[in-house]
Amino acid sequence: MKQAIQTSNAPKAIGPYSQAVHAGDFLYVSGQIPLDSMSGTIVEGGIEAQTRQVFANLKAILNEAGCDFTNVVKATVLLSNMGDFAKVNEIYAEYFVGDVLPARAAYQVSALPKDALLEIELIAYTADK
Repeated sequence: MKQAIQTSNAPKAIGPYSQAVHAGDFLYVSGQIPLDSMSGTIVEGGIEAQTRQVFANLKAILNEAGCDFTNVVKATVLLSNMGDFAKVNEIYAEYFVGDVLPARAAYQVSALPKDALLEIELIAYTADK
């Protein structure tokens, strides 16, 4: 069985997809870009501000599903400029702490929706919640 997860505390999907889907013991969180959930616009302030907004959006979706960052087992980070990786990684490390950190992949891409500087998607294990 699968269930769509939807919260008004994160931006609405800008296409034909769910913010997240809970299926079995896993939660699949769609890639989040740095959209402000109230205005629907990309936040200003460069890579640091955009990264913090992405994590705020991810947190809202995880929380709606009864999870948090400790449930995350896999993260995929998409960057428009790999030169931003160190700054993103510093902020990323604030959210993922502990003995078992999520597996991760990071890629530079030629473009992201709405000219965002980054996008992050997550997979969380929910059987422990």
